[in-house]
Amino acid sequence: MIGTILSLVLTLASFGVVMLHAVPPEAGLAAIVALCVAQLVVQLVYFLHIGASRSQLANTGIFVCTAFLIAVIVGLSLWVMHNANVNMMPTQMSIERAMARD
Repeated sequence: MIGTILSLVLTLASFGVVMLHAVPPEAGLAAIVALCVAQLVVQLVYFLHIGASRSQLANTGIFVCTAFLIAVIVGLSLWVMHNANVNMMPTQMSIERAMARD
């Protein structure tokens, strides 16, 4: 029940930040991100039972490893796409110079 109530409160708080303009527009994104991280922690602790107790140590380790691998895959994919965009779409040279390279 605690996890459900906390998730509901955090969801309503996020909704309130956006719909009721409860915070200044400059701090809106930071408030949403903070509420998102808080809700992620609530979901992990109360619903997935990820914790520091001895019985949950294996689940926590698997979760951390999975999160790390996903972060590496997404980060490296973004890096590759950025480099491909920079190297395949030269904006610093003229059309004549680009044609002369062939």
